[in-house]
Amino acid sequence: MRGAWFWCVGWLVLMNVACGDEAEAPYVWQVPQGFPEPVATDDNPMSTAKAELGRFLFYDTRLSANGTQACASCHVQERAFTDGRQTAVGSTGESHRRNSMSLANVAYAASLTWANPVLPDLEAQAMVPLFGEHPVELGLAGQEDLLLQRISEDARYPQLFADAFPKEKQPISMASVVRAISAFERTLFSGNSPYDRYTYRDELDALSLSAKRGMTLFFSERLECFHCHQGFAFSDSVKTKDTVFPEITFHNTNLYNLDGHGAYPATDTGLLEFTAKPDDMGRYRAPTLRNIAVTAPYMHDGSIATLSEVLDHYAAGGRAAAQGAGTSPYQSEFVRGFTLTPQEREDVLAFLESLTDPDFLTDPRFSDPFTSGARSGSR
Repeated sequence: MRGAWFWCVGWLVLMNVACGDEAEAPYVWQVPQGFPEPVATDDNPMSTAKAELGRFLFYDTRLSANGTQACASCHVQERAFTDGRQTAVGSTGESHRRNSMSLANVAYAASLTWANPVLPDLEAQAMVPLFGEHPVELGLAGQEDLLLQRISEDARYPQLFADAFPKEKQPISMASVVRAISAFERTLFSGNSPYDRYTYRDELDALSLSAKRGMTLFFSERLECFHCHQGFAFSDSVKTKDTVFPEITFHNTNLYNLDGHGAYPATDTGLLEFTAKPDDMGRYRAPTLRNIAVTAPYMHDGSIATLSEVLDHYAAGGRAAAQGAGTSPYQSEFVRGFTLTPQEREDVLAFLESLTDPDFLTDPRFSDPFTSGARSGSR
């Protein structure tokens, strides 16, 4: 019954999204140099007013039933919109089984979350933290009226919603909340790291000699890193405005091999949960490596604490192999192991650190409007 209710709410919100059909001026994407234009859904055209409303909602703790958490509780700007925890914790204190993913350049993501192949866009994904019960995140299941009442009573939200959805008879709605948050998330571009300045703006001194050597290693067949972390997004599940058929890929990196035959913990078997195909055991999405130096801990369950240990994991052909469990029958062909000299190891780490974009981590356009004084009224 709970599942039927959840998907009924999701269907109604998405139907309302489709019926909005607001006619807005063409939106000008402010993408970093060297980046392609992303794509929004046809049902949710971008606008500056909508993204600004979404910023308020993203940081508003009233979006949790008990008023303790916001989207930003698990996606902190200075951590590239991760939270620094091994696994996330919901508004009721429930520990989740997975690590919070970065939202950097999420507008380009062809798949969302670690291992769900059936979330087509940010609007659909937003339903999970809002209404999901296993685990509870924001805990709004059955509390839509409470949320809309809270928003309607605020001093500024009625005007923000009216500006964002000028064609709606009832601008304040769950559909509008979902659309606005998704619009804000699509503005979270990160593309001003030392690597970007070197690659896209020809600033030859933007990278250290060590980072340049590490870049060569990263993009070599010897290490194989670039196969799963490729292109401007440093991910292999990417869509843009010109993408016809987005490629959605998941990988097993031999992080676990509990039985010597590739088994992962029964509590989290990755893509297998959705497909029931044995070959999908332990397969997860390759996250972006942008700002990777500030998003520890790592992997889908946060079980690797440092970048140095991540490098050890891949050098060994998977942590399970390093622990004596051997090769998994399901592991990616690109996780084969390699050997690095101490200097090469330093160089690869220097390159990964060069993917940090300090401007993204401090950009006021993405910051908490409540602490910046951008909003009047009670919170």
